[in-house]
Amino acid sequence: MGLQTVFRAVIMGAPGSGKGTVSSRIAQSFGLKHLSSGDMLRANIEAKTDLGVLMKSCIDQGQLVPDDVISRLILSSLRGLEQSSWLLDGFPRTVAQAEALDSVYDVDSLINLDVPFQTIRERLTSRWVHLPSGRVYNIDFNPPKKPGLDDVTGEPLVQRDDDSPETVSRRLKDYERQTQPVLEYYRSKGVLETFSGTETNKIWPHVHAFLTRKIPGNQQAMGKA
Repeated sequence: MGLQTVFRAVIMGAPGSGKGTVSSRIAQSFGLKHLSSGDMLRANIEAKTDLGVLMKSCIDQGQLVPDDVISRLILSSLRGLEQSSWLLDGFPRTVAQAEALDSVYDVDSLINLDVPFQTIRERLTSRWVHLPSGRVYNIDFNPPKKPGLDDVTGEPLVQRDDDSPETVSRRLKDYERQTQPVLEYYRSKGVLETFSGTETNKIWPHVHAFLTRKIPGNQQAMGKA
């Protein structure tokens, strides 16, 4: 029996692109360990590690966490996974972070979810929330029975600041500006694979087929969609 090759991938996609759903499906279908940079950062802050304390201080002061701090934290979290295949989500976000990752690990594929910003805007700005319960409504496909009111309590629904049209537009512009150089960096290395579409369920079969071809020893995953 041949040696099982370790497969390492990064997934990128704008907020609201369906990245979380696709990541969990990849983890389930192919056995990759899904590593969320946000989860790693929060865990370090909660554990009050040296890097976690440094990050919290930056965040509390409204400053961006420096590239080298984030890179050190993510790379230290990856250290125990030399023999594991993984999917990294939320890192790298800058070319400096990509170079730091590349200095230690070879990335086999960068999976880029390319969903039109207009689709994402519609998805996110249609969300309304009943804050006390956390119930979420979507005006397009899961509307409340009475506009603007929670089905159970009749209390008013609110739109999170993050989901207001102005905030969504700003976040998408920021994402594009920040990540375009990262996509170009991985394109130049020949590992960028972009999947375009407006619906996660239509994008997913293409991602699944690509990874089935790409990951050694995973042809058996063909049947797991």
